Amino acid sequence: MARILSILVGLFFTMALAWSLLVGLFNFELPHTVEHDFYKHPKELALSSDGAFGKFDRQQLQRGFQVYKEVCSACHSLRLLAFRDLAALGYNEAEVKAIAKGFQVPGIDPATGEVNSRPGIATDYFPKPFANDIAARAANNNAIPPDLSLMAKARHDGAAYVYSLLTGYADAATYKNAEGKALPKANYPTATTHYNPYFANLNLAMAPPLTGEGQVSYGDGTKATVDQMAKDVSAFLVWTAEPKLEKRKQTGWPVLGFLLFATILGFLAFKNVWADKKKKA
Repeated sequence: MARILSILVGLFFTMALAWSLLVGLFNFELPHTVEHDFYKHPKELALSSDGAFGKFDRQQLQRGFQVYKEVCSACHSLRLLAFRDLAALGYNEAEVKAIAKGFQVPGIDPATGEVNSRPGIATDYFPKPFANDIAARAANNNAIPPDLSLMAKARHDGAAYVYSLLTGYADAATYKNAEGKALPKANYPTATTHYNPYFANLNLAMAPPLTGEGQVSYGDGTKATVDQMAKDVSAFLVWTAEPKLEKRKQTGWPVLGFLLFATILGFLAFKNVWADKKKKA
């Protein structure tokens, strides 16, 4: 009797705890901070690489690389990308060598052993724009610009986040959120920050990098608007984060087909092996 009573008491307390947990989950609400109320989710961005059958648009990737080289490379590195990797974008060997030569990479003087700079070669990786974090902070309002190699994978919403951030700078004094509320003055950017509702805490140290139409001159004649440049560099960063994206998709479909065939074959084999056993039973 005592054992049954203890079991019932235990069940009662277990159910009470479960009930309190469920009530707490349903009634839980995030605090309505200014960041929570004014943060905007990334805009929609459609790229040719999206979807199960998506493929990279090489022309767009080349335009995106041009935006990175002429605008972003002044502050942001691509430490996981080698110059020779650009051949996958459609550049020939001579063009890759010319691109690499346009960058200064760290080297060592064979005569003195001292560190110096030299023109890049195809096997070099993209150099860092700053010698160290101290130099990076000094040039960027005490903020260290992140490496962009894996940015499209490192941030939620990937390319859409990058695109939204680049095109989302706004005037804090006139900006209103979806509910029509004005930003409190306590959250206005300082002299060294800039308002952007697509950034987590609304203000970031990076000034708007894309400042106007024609900032770069596309060789294919595409009009270089801010929106177009943002889309192109976002597509380029999808490629830097996963250059084997197309191959992965191309390999995935035959693998899925093989697994489906193997599953059907295994099921038919099972039916055949156990057919006689079931008849005898």
